[in-house]
Amino acid sequence: MSQKHPVIAVTGSSGAGTSTVKNSFEHIFRRKNLTAAIVEGDSFHRYDRNAMKQAVADSEKGGGRQISHFGPEANEFEKLEGLFKQYGENGGGNTRLYLHNDEEAAPWKQAAGTFTPWTPIAPGSDLLFYEGLHGGAKSDTADAAKYVDLLVGVVPIVNLEWIQKIFRDTSARGYSSEAVTNTILRRMHDYVHYITPQFSRTHINFQRVPTVDTSNPFIARDIPTLDESMVVIRFRDPECVDFTSLLAMIHDSFMSRKNTIVVPGGKMGLAIELILTPLILEIVAKSKA
Repeated sequence: MSQKHPVIAVTGSSGAGTSTVKNSFEHIFRRKNLTAAIVEGDSFHRYDRNAMKQAVADSEKGGGRQISHFGPEANEFEKLEGLFKQYGENGGGNTRLYLHNDEEAAPWKQAAGTFTPWTPIAPGSDLLFYEGLHGGAKSDTADAAKYVDLLVGVVPIVNLEWIQKIFRDTSARGYSSEAVTNTILRRMHDYVHYITPQFSRTHINFQRVPTVDTSNPFIARDIPTLDESMVVIRFRDPECVDFTSLLAMIHDSFMSRKNTIVVPGGKMGLAIELILTPLILEIVAKSKA
């Protein structure tokens, strides 16, 4: 962790809502005139799209455990740790982009599913902001979490996560329900060992909990909306939180434990900005002191 070059990371699995939180952070950065070096988690996958398909097939041979984007075999955890460490030391480091589709790939004259070249982070940023699967990643060979100054977890309850994945992959990516279910099962080992442990390392967790029946995610016909949800916000250090002010500013919120506040799903964006703005400003102020 660094006082001079802070690292902020939002971590959560695909479809968890990390993009919503990323938008809230970008609003904060814009309003407070902060320059952030943006790092996308997908850029630290080990394989491009075609190579990943082959790596998965190879891992299945002989009845071995299938690799997934959740685990260390398919990711560059050591490079991610190295980036966080270097940025904390001198505000530098190398990153790249993963080109998800033809629209993203066109300016680079590359195929979708490939990476751009590694390039240095532009000088003069106020902080590094990471959003992706592994902001708090830890394995036998790497520990990215120890170099993060503010680690924020974004996670729905698991049934909601599965509903969101099934809907996204069947409607937007053309996969069958059976294929998506097989992917969920294939990733379960890595999910348990490398995704969920991160939420014990976070400073703050935002967990979305539906208030409608999601007991069988594999037959759900729609995704619960934010207005059909509550958001459980857990703080590692509740002594630094002004719960009285938060409860006054966020209507219909309440405390469920001494370190936890629950807010209506529709107030999630407001809660994020009220909670995180002073924390970010404090971190940046220390870096400039």
